[in-house]
Amino acid sequence: MVRVDTVYQRVLALVNKEQRGYITPQEFNLFAGHAQSAIFEQYFYDFNQFGRMPGSTNQFSDMTDILKEKIAIFKQKDTLQPIGQPGAYYYPNNMYRLGTVFAQSYGYLCEVEPVTDNELLNMNKSYLAKPTDKRPVYTIDTNGIHITPISGYTNVSATYIRKPIDPNWTYTVVGDKALYNGSALDHQDFELHESEEASLVLKILALAGIELQSPELYQTAGQEDVKNIQQEKA
Repeated sequence: MVRVDTVYQRVLALVNKEQRGYITPQEFNLFAGHAQSAIFEQYFYDFNQFGRMPGSTNQFSDMTDILKEKIAIFKQKDTLQPIGQPGAYYYPNNMYRLGTVFAQSYGYLCEVEPVTDNELLNMNKSYLAKPTDKRPVYTIDTNGIHITPISGYTNVSATYIRKPIDPNWTYTVVGDKALYNGSALDHQDFELHESEEASLVLKILALAGIELQSPELYQTAGQEDVKNIQQEKA
């Protein structure tokens, strides 16, 4: 994890270097959540891009391996809760992307295959292809998944990538100053890999430049962020 106080202090130091203004804790927390989400979502676009390119033979420099390590922080497996209609189950509340679905059926644990509604329609027309208790399938909608056949399951679970928790720089007001309080119950560091510290600082600085109406700060931070991204992808 990246310490939220470390990022905040670096952002303040750079913003105040030329007396451009002040970023309040509330503003920082808002910018920090946005920056973390942007970096997190970029992982999946990058993974798709690098997956189509020849990888490195060095395990410490292969970009797909590096991205897998960064994404693995957010991988979870949980039991899915029934919606209330046969074969229907809610997505986990904090899910970002669904992975593999498993079902326990009459003592037999099996992987549930994802299919489209049209594929399921065609499968049901064929005796050999029709889903069974030991070869179930599922379709998806906005609420969750729908398993076919619809009954006989004692447990349905799924692996998934969860959303990162929003960072929160917590503080105690002493006089007219906000002093860092890392022991507060709602304190939350960034959940990203330690290597993302510089990217977080630059993205937050760019957002601060917009808030402070400082085009120079926004452009400088944005240019440095783009330079870092280009170096990573070179």
